[in-house]
Amino acid sequence: MNQIELNITGMTCGHCQTGVTRALKGVPGVTDAQVDLKSGRAIVHGNAAAQQLIEAVVEEGFGARVANP
Repeated sequence: MNQIELNITGMTCGHCQTGVTRALKGVPGVTDAQVDLKSGRAIVHGNAAAQQLIEAVVEEGFGARVANP
């Protein structure tokens, strides 16, 4: 199992945080995802590829990139 940290942009409220969390957890291979609104970071556990995670966040309407690749 891997851990990927993402920087998320565009989140402004708890609803945004919930949407990003739901999008990340919906990616096949993800076992858990914690999204922190204040820091704009997400920690994702599982076997999903980083690009799949980024695409899920973008589809939800936010920006994402791998933190410290």
